[in-house]
Amino acid sequence: MKSTRMTPVELRASLSLAGIFALRMLGLFLVLPVFALEARGYAGGSDPARVGLAMGVYGLTQALLQLPFGLASDRLGRKPVIVAGLLVFLAGSLVAALATTLDGLIIGRSLQGAGAISAAVTALLADQTRDAVRTKSMALVGGGIGLMFALSLVLAPMLVALVGLSGLFALTALLAMAGVVIVLWVTPPEPAERPVVSRGSLFTVLRNAALMRLNLGVFVLHAVQLAMWMAVPAMLVQAGLPREHHWWVYLPAVLASFGVMGSTLFPLERRGYLRAVFLAAIGLVMLVQVGLLLEAGVSPGLPGLAFLLFVFFCGFNVLEASQPSLVSRLAPATSRGAALGVYNTLQSLGLFAGGAFGGVLLSRLGSQGMFATSAVAMLVWLALAWPMHAPAASHLPAAAEVA
Repeated sequence: MKSTRMTPVELRASLSLAGIFALRMLGLFLVLPVFALEARGYAGGSDPARVGLAMGVYGLTQALLQLPFGLASDRLGRKPVIVAGLLVFLAGSLVAALATTLDGLIIGRSLQGAGAISAAVTALLADQTRDAVRTKSMALVGGGIGLMFALSLVLAPMLVALVGLSGLFALTALLAMAGVVIVLWVTPPEPAERPVVSRGSLFTVLRNAALMRLNLGVFVLHAVQLAMWMAVPAMLVQAGLPREHHWWVYLPAVLASFGVMGSTLFPLERRGYLRAVFLAAIGLVMLVQVGLLLEAGVSPGLPGLAFLLFVFFCGFNVLEASQPSLVSRLAPATSRGAALGVYNTLQSLGLFAGGAFGGVLLSRLGSQGMFATSAVAMLVWLALAWPMHAPAASHLPAAAEVA
C-alpha cells in the first residue's frame, strides 16, 4: 500500500504552489467587493454596463489564454510559463493602479486575466506529487483560494478606505511579485526529465469522455457559484446583517468547511470512496440552491442562510480539491498541461457565464428563478457525472517520491 503521507519535497511543492495561487487570488478578490462602488469615481464610471465589463473582462481573457499557457507549459516548462504569467498579471495591476478612466481599468483588468497561470501551476503540482497525495495537495490550493476569498471580504473595505482602488491594484502588483519570488526560490525544481509532448495531445484531451465530464462540471460549478453571489449578499442584508458584517457569516462557514473536508474527503478517498464523496458533494451544492430558493420565497433568516452557506462551502471545497486531482490522474503525462488548460478554460468561462447570465436571470426571473435554474444545472451535472469511475492510482513513482 502506497504511503499517503507527503514527502518533504511534496509538502514544499504543495505549500509553495498553494501560496502562489493564494497571493494571486487575494489580489483579485480584494478588488471585487468594492470595485462596483469605487469605479463610479472614474471617468465613464456612470455606465453600469461598462462597469460590469470592467469586472468580467478578466474572466474572459483568462478563459481565452488558459489553454495556450497550459500547452506552453508542456513544451517550455512549467516555471518559465508561471513566471511569465505572473509578470503579465503584475503589468495589468500597474495599468489599473495608474488608470484615471474606466477604459484604463478595462485594459488593466484584461491584462490581469491574460496572466492565466492556473493550468501551469496545477500541472507543476501534479508533476511533483504522487497520485496518493495529489487530492490533498489540490485541497491546499482550493482551501487557500477559499480562505483568500473570506479574508478579502474582511480587508477590502478597510484597505480601500485607506488607499483607494488604485492602491488596491498597486497591492495586487506587489502580491504578484511575491509570487515570482516563491516560484524562483521556494518551489522545488521541475522534474529533470519531462515526457516528450505529442502533437495530438489536445485532441487526446478533447476526445476523452471522462475528462470532458469534469470540464463540464467545473463550468457548471463556477457558473452557479458566481450567480449565487449575485443574490446572497442582498438576502443577508434582508435578514438583518449589514454588508460590512457579512464576513461574520462567510469566514466561519469557510473555516468550518475546511475541517469537514479534511475529516471526510481524504479518509474516504483512501478507502476507495472518492466517487461517492464526489457525487455527494455535487448533490449538496444542488440542495443548497433548493434551500436558497425556499429562503428567497419568504423573509430569509440569518441562521438558515448561514447554515446553507456552510453546506455550500463543504460541497464546493470537496469539488475544488478533487476535480483537478482527477483531471491530472486521468490525463496522459504528455498532455497534462493541455488537459488542465482545457479544465481551467471551462472554469473561467463558467465564472464569466455566471456573472453575465446570473444577472439576466436575476433581473427577469428574480432570485427564486435564478436559484431554480442553478439547481437544475447541478442536477444535470449530477446525472452526467454518475457514470464516473475514480481512476486507479498510478504505481509509477513521482519525481517528488524519488527525490
